[in-house]
Amino acid sequence: MEISNSCELPQRPYWPAWRAGLALGVVLLLTFVLTGHGLGATGFTTRLTAWLGDLAAPQWTLANDYLGPMIEDGSVLSSWITWQVIGVFLGALVSAFFAGRMAWRIEGAASAGRIGRLLKALAGGILAGIGARIAAGCTSGVGLSGAAVLSVAGFVFLGAFFAAGLVAARLSGGGVK
Repeated sequence: MEISNSCELPQRPYWPAWRAGLALGVVLLLTFVLTGHGLGATGFTTRLTAWLGDLAAPQWTLANDYLGPMIEDGSVLSSWITWQVIGVFLGALVSAFFAGRMAWRIEGAASAGRIGRLLKALAGGILAGIGARIAAGCTSGVGLSGAAVLSVAGFVFLGAFFAAGLVAARLSGGGVK
């Protein structure tokens, strides 16, 4: 299930890790300077949930202690984090296109099968979402932004995140390459 670029651009190599890390650091710094916020993404999914809840069951959503205040704040589009996530999506789309890496595919489907891989991805996404809510932020919110302001929680989160990733890779048979 792979669909390539319609323009068939030549595939360009990935950036070296040091260059990507430096660019991410500059983006993080600019985000703090220009918006007063760090990077983050899970706040958007929570706001999206509140918005969808307001469409489906407005009374219940408004009465909910967690989701209600987000509805009172106005539209999901009024939040800076919504525009950040939209920008990340569009930036990734444009970048993939110009790097010649635009393709629809299911990574790992050869070893796990399509349905198995999609179920694993769904389970992993749900667990990551639950973990992000427990940690009060995602990898970029708690990890990158927290570490950037020298938060102990940020460094603890990053250490635990990498350790859990290594363990999960070993247990899934993927190994560390």
